Amino acid sequence: MSTEKKPWGGRFERSPSAFLDEFGASLPVDSRMWAEDIRGSIAHARMLARQGVISADDAEAIEAGLSRIYREIRDGELEFRIADEDIHMAIERTLTERIGTAGGRLHTGRSRNDQVALDTRLYLKGRTLELLRAEFALRQTLLRLAVEHAEVIMPGYTHLQKAQPVLFAHHLLAYFWMLSRDAVRLRAAHDAADVMPLGSAALAGTTFPIDRASVAGDLGFSSVGANSMDSVSDRDFLLDAAYACTVTMVHLSRLCEELILWSAEEFGFVTMDDTYSTGSSIMPQKKNPDFAELTRGKTGRVIGDLVGLLTVLKGLPLAYNKDMQEDKEGVFDALDTTRDALVVMEGMLATVRVNADRMFAAAHGGFMAATDLADHLVNAGMPFREAHEVIGSLVLRLEREGRTLQDLSAEEWVAVHPSLGADALDAVDIRSVVGRRTSEGGTAPAAVAAQMDRCREVLAADGQWLDARTG
Repeated sequence: MSTEKKPWGGRFERSPSAFLDEFGASLPVDSRMWAEDIRGSIAHARMLARQGVISADDAEAIEAGLSRIYREIRDGELEFRIADEDIHMAIERTLTERIGTAGGRLHTGRSRNDQVALDTRLYLKGRTLELLRAEFALRQTLLRLAVEHAEVIMPGYTHLQKAQPVLFAHHLLAYFWMLSRDAVRLRAAHDAADVMPLGSAALAGTTFPIDRASVAGDLGFSSVGANSMDSVSDRDFLLDAAYACTVTMVHLSRLCEELILWSAEEFGFVTMDDTYSTGSSIMPQKKNPDFAELTRGKTGRVIGDLVGLLTVLKGLPLAYNKDMQEDKEGVFDALDTTRDALVVMEGMLATVRVNADRMFAAAHGGFMAATDLADHLVNAGMPFREAHEVIGSLVLRLEREGRTLQDLSAEEWVAVHPSLGADALDAVDIRSVVGRRTSEGGTAPAAVAAQMDRCREVLAADGQWLDARTG
């Protein structure tokens, strides 16, 4: 049995054992929220003094004590005990030991339930901004890479089979738009956390004449929770963050999969920088895309983080339940993993070498101008299904002969069908094939240039949003 007096121990004759203290403690996980806890406590103490709930002297002593604790934690000079259970009790105990009864008045008008919710929301707001900055940098690099290689043509794939040629820039910008949607999700998680729960107390509010709006203003919240029970039990904002991280990681994993394939000798489309590659302990010639593979692999753990939190919350009655102590570790892991993956991916793309000649040569295989030939016959009056059959039969023949569409002469095109002739040579020219996709969002150079302008507009708007919240 533990001999240490608990802050809630008045009703109990015995305390949990040291083993149960360790089993029940969240301090190893929530200790990272120490700065948010101190910031929230200072705002709460100031409000209590303004409202006449505690004296100005007590509020000053509390703030001075908390400021000292802040500096000591920041500088690595203060350690906490596992018996404190969590960071909130650890800081309050230290404060009370140092300043006496004034420290005991800090908890007036609040509960650990709304205090935990406050700290978690403050922490998540800061972390989502951190991820948004990393994601913003990656989108900048994707756009820069697309601009630098705006004329490079590569094979486009469906079912991992060559389909139609596209601009490499067009392919890269597909990921730009994926990550832009990820930014929307991360911003939604930030905004969902931007509601202050403090003042809800345990679940029913408090009898003290507190001013929740002033505390919200001091802490930078846009609003206060409308329902005290919901405020202490809501973890939707954590689900939003975990989901945003999960989808982001899925997108990064898809990009990593392509980089892994493209860097293989069979493709040779890109060469990974040595700093983002590793070797083999037995095969001297190997250069492995390990960091792309790790990012792909870490996606699984972030998916698991989301599923874990959903499972914790799925059957909880109102209001607070101890199960909710398990709400943070997985989300913290998801945030950490996603941030690191974004940083790794940005560095990987910033240093990759694009092998444009290899891409262009590969774009001539796979009969990728076949659709344009069918369209050419349609424009000559042939029904599409008939044109599809004619060109499909031609592809089958050329495949058996080991030839490509570009190998046929004008005379051979006429022999295939009277509607085909010298103009068929242009129809199968790979640059012409790409250039004809002029529809909005298509892969033609003009369409991609317009798309790049839209990317710049999106980045400008997102940059303004970030600047307004991060200074």
